[in-house]
Amino acid sequence: MNIVKVDVCIVGAGPGGALLAYLLARKNVSVVLIERTNQIGKTFRGEHLNEEGEAILKKYNLFDEVEKLGLLRMEKLEYWQNGELYKTILADSAIGHLGIHVPQAHLLQVLITAAQQYPTFHLMLSTKVDKLLQDEEGTYTGVKASRNEEIIIIESELVIGADGRNSTVRKQADLAVTIRKHGYDILWARIPAPKDWEPTIKMALIGDKQISLFTQVNGYIQIGWNIEEGSFVSLRKQPFTPFIEQLTLAFPELEQTVRENIQSWKDFVLLDVYSSTSDNWGKKGLALIGDAVHTMTPTGAFGLNSALKDADFLANLIDNNTIDQLNLADCATTRKKEVAKIQAIQIEKEQSFASQFVVMI
Repeated sequence: MNIVKVDVCIVGAGPGGALLAYLLARKNVSVVLIERTNQIGKTFRGEHLNEEGEAILKKYNLFDEVEKLGLLRMEKLEYWQNGELYKTILADSAIGHLGIHVPQAHLLQVLITAAQQYPTFHLMLSTKVDKLLQDEEGTYTGVKASRNEEIIIIESELVIGADGRNSTVRKQADLAVTIRKHGYDILWARIPAPKDWEPTIKMALIGDKQISLFTQVNGYIQIGWNIEEGSFVSLRKQPFTPFIEQLTLAFPELEQTVRENIQSWKDFVLLDVYSSTSDNWGKKGLALIGDAVHTMTPTGAFGLNSALKDADFLANLIDNNTIDQLNLADCATTRKKEVAKIQAIQIEKEQSFASQFVVMI
């Protein structure tokens, strides 16, 4: 059995957890970042920075390093109807973009590399949290984890659950979460972009369902297709061709690349869409950030940016307090208000999407 003693144990090496680990390590706080997979930067679909996420990276001189690895600023938003361009929205000149595609692998490489400059930072890959540890008073004091056949006890003053919408930390801490279904799921697909494709977000309405195209780094397009909630099981039993024909009718210039690269239902990945909130963002000795405590829908690409804001806020809170005096309610109170506003914006955008095409319907 291996025993590790640190100030903070962070579970989940996504953007929120990795940023928080870096921010704490640079303040001489000893931190262990645990990741259950064997690599950093697996395929991820919420990869768009807005101006708030961009500002956080620039605040800590990280943005330029991410840009060196590769990112793509979206220049405009287009609405298409019946295969024709209906409306174009250009970026505010003060912001310079309508979102920035940043591959998660690039972002995490920069964050982890920055954190590794400090001896107070430790990364544990292929490590699974099996149990949260508590003292006699119920305060969380660390985690019991496993890596291959090795048992690891991590003793810490604070445990952070940054392990996503299916958070193990949240479940084991018995922190209740309220889930809201939004009436749709999403099918994701990724295809090569045609030659001379501009960095653009494109939207269309097929029937009453939204379809979105997001240009990505290295010449790709990500397709997000809203379908009826829970309908994919029956949908995939139907012929595939009519479904794809709707896509090519909506965006004629994609016909060749779509037919070459989407040839069966297996070329789509299903996302079960929901949002969630939690009244309690932690307990004594434990806190949650990111999707672990407030799952967002893909609408507006707020999820990544909200996780970065959680990490930034919590790191500043720790900077102003010793860990044993940390009042997690301060973090929850401030961030909960912001998250509630964002989730309300997401609902409004989803409900009003069809109105963008009202002239042509």
